[in-house]
Amino acid sequence: MTQATASPLIIDAARTRASLSFDRLIPALREAFAAGAEVPLRHHHFMPQPDGSTATILIMPAWQRSFIGIKIVTIFPENGKRALPGLFSSYLLCDGETGQHIALIDGNEITSRRTAGIAALGADFLARKDARKLLVCGSGRIATLLTGAFRAVRPIEKVAVWNINPAGAARLVFDLRAQGIDAEVAPDLERAVKDADIVSCATLAAKPIIRGAWLKPGVHLDLIGSFTPFMREADDEAFLKGHVWLDTYDALKESGELLDPIRDGIIRAEDIRGSLAQLCRGERRGRTDDGEITVFKAVGTALSDIAAAGLVYRDLQKQ
Repeated sequence: MTQATASPLIIDAARTRASLSFDRLIPALREAFAAGAEVPLRHHHFMPQPDGSTATILIMPAWQRSFIGIKIVTIFPENGKRALPGLFSSYLLCDGETGQHIALIDGNEITSRRTAGIAALGADFLARKDARKLLVCGSGRIATLLTGAFRAVRPIEKVAVWNINPAGAARLVFDLRAQGIDAEVAPDLERAVKDADIVSCATLAAKPIIRGAWLKPGVHLDLIGSFTPFMREADDEAFLKGHVWLDTYDALKESGELLDPIRDGIIRAEDIRGSLAQLCRGERRGRTDDGEITVFKAVGTALSDIAAAGLVYRDLQKQ
């Protein structure tokens, strides 16, 4: 895919978003996970902050025949107090044959939309076919996209939103209602979890907010917020009660959700049912019955980034 242009295209958030509607992105992700790519383990650099929190720099490369991609991400968990997103990113796309830099793409849109898309793709294999009640935990950039993503794969009729900051939950509910969606704030997290068919967590929690004791038979628990050894959204019991699936086996090296219970002997790596790639290739079967509790743990992978970036770039080439 040799490019003649000397300078990379600058693709802003609006143009990136326009190419990543979930009806197109989710099938593209399914195809990418089935096909695979070279995806080295991401680079983590941790930066202690004066307030006691830890900021993170992530460098996420991937390559395939057509493209090479590198995403640079900065994560500052306390940004919510500054009325700022917790995550910022940029994506550099290169020609796979020449290495030429062909596009600099808004990484925030890629990251948020592919994260929600992966959650929905996982749910397409693991959630009950008749799942209608969705609980969203969080109210940040990714949380705002989850309803649209899940509605692309399941007949979601009602959405509850919980956030550690109730005002954030109220804002998201207001936006969902403006779209004609039946949505409400969930003031009692335990009650909301017990009522939901799908529980999706997109937070930067350092300690578990979801208790396994709350999970009813047949529920699908989606954990996409935590992605470092210092973060957790669900307790050990959730992993004991549920059949656990991963977006990538790198999660076993990166996620506190898994590192902690494995270290403590609560679960074993061998207990993991499989990965999203194995589901997409048909190598593993997802949900086996309506009473099964499924847990999908995603830490994010550069494979999904390059799939999304390639979709955006090819769209612009058609114009």
